[in-house]
Amino acid sequence: MRPTRPRVTRRGLLRRAAALAAFGPLFQATKPASAAQTAALNKNSAPSKLRITDMRACRIASNYDYPIIKIYTNQDVYGLGEVRDAGVEGLALVLKPHLVGRNPLDIEPNLDRIRKFANHRRTGGGYSAVDMALHDIAGKVYGVPAWRLIGSKYRDRIRIYCDTDESKDPKIYAERMRKRKDKGFTFFKMDIGPRLIEHIPGALIDGVATEKGLKIFCEFIQAVRDAIGWDQPLAADHFGPLDLNASIRYARAFEPYNLAWAEDMIQIGHLGQGGDAPLNWRAYKTLCDSTVTPIATGESLFGLEEGFKAFIDNQAIDVIHPDPLTSGAIRETKRIADYAVMHGVRTAIHFAGSPVGCMACVHTIATFKEFLAMENHAVDIPWWDDLVNGVPKPIVNKGYIQVPDTVGLGIELNDEVVKQHLRVPGYFEPTPEFDKFIIDDFRRGGPYPHLDEHGNLVTDW
Repeated sequence: MRPTRPRVTRRGLLRRAAALAAFGPLFQATKPASAAQTAALNKNSAPSKLRITDMRACRIASNYDYPIIKIYTNQDVYGLGEVRDAGVEGLALVLKPHLVGRNPLDIEPNLDRIRKFANHRRTGGGYSAVDMALHDIAGKVYGVPAWRLIGSKYRDRIRIYCDTDESKDPKIYAERMRKRKDKGFTFFKMDIGPRLIEHIPGALIDGVATEKGLKIFCEFIQAVRDAIGWDQPLAADHFGPLDLNASIRYARAFEPYNLAWAEDMIQIGHLGQGGDAPLNWRAYKTLCDSTVTPIATGESLFGLEEGFKAFIDNQAIDVIHPDPLTSGAIRETKRIADYAVMHGVRTAIHFAGSPVGCMACVHTIATFKEFLAMENHAVDIPWWDDLVNGVPKPIVNKGYIQVPDTVGLGIELNDEVVKQHLRVPGYFEPTPEFDKFIIDDFRRGGPYPHLDEHGNLVTDW
């Protein structure tokens, strides 16, 4: 018997057409890219042939100077970076001959070449500026934001706290802090230093508070707490020339006020001025074990192994407080924060630079698994936002910064505004004086004279 063919009806044809329409996008996905699709690709970059050709700089005058660098390539893709606030651009420019001719997309090998020239405090700023610029370039080449180069995004906005001018009158100080809250800030920090009570007889001995002075300090904290609320996180900093014992006294006195942290308390056994690059983890361990007030430090430490690891391994700190413009910028600061969270140590970020470094910090923090808040020293500078284009304004909006999804760092300099605020004449001028090696590890300058195996004097490599 001849098989019967299925009857084709108008209704069946309509069903078949609908099914094919539903699967249409799947079939289209296998087709070659159309001209419209390929037009969106970055044709200005051939990644394997990309090479660094130059590094230049400028310095912006602000509350602290902002040294900005620009790394150029042979394909008109460039990257921006920033040396630590109050540093100098030369910290980055001396690294130029170690990078020229290399592929900027080899981020970690390039950073490995210059890590030996980085150290704590401002001397970490050159390495950090280069790290930012390399991530800016790579993000532009690959068409992704810088945060995507180091991980996944855990948050869409970054919580900000800011410095606030102090006053010797607790009521005025508290009112200034309350105004920060009115602007939308949800995290606060105050300075509790000798200047607040230096005019009061018997309050200080060699800059350290007596019991009388310590009670007055607590009155300042009480006033601020009453103004912003006891449910708001409040940290404190700049206590004066404290040794370990004095730090313990202060931290215990502050316990009733539930501080988010007390910062850089111990001023003995650190590198340089300010107590923010401590080398004495054992003293900090003793301090942490002596109080329930959380202890933070580290804004001038560089690197995980070089600076933070001993504090974290020995539970000698409650909150690490790196400044990415010293600590190693994007890639290294993420290493530090990831290591800390695995050991139960929380992370806050110090920052006092331009929007260039600020956005590098924002990209970095977006990938942290756990995070408290980031500092910003420029919320009262009216033209700070205008230094860059490419991000929503105001950059700090109601106490937060939005994480960009645009390529690289997501910003470009506003040349006109930057030129209005230069500390040093010249705007990304050529830097031939840095073409030759100024700092190096081991490098022969050329052929050298020596005896061969026969005792003859020869000159070769």
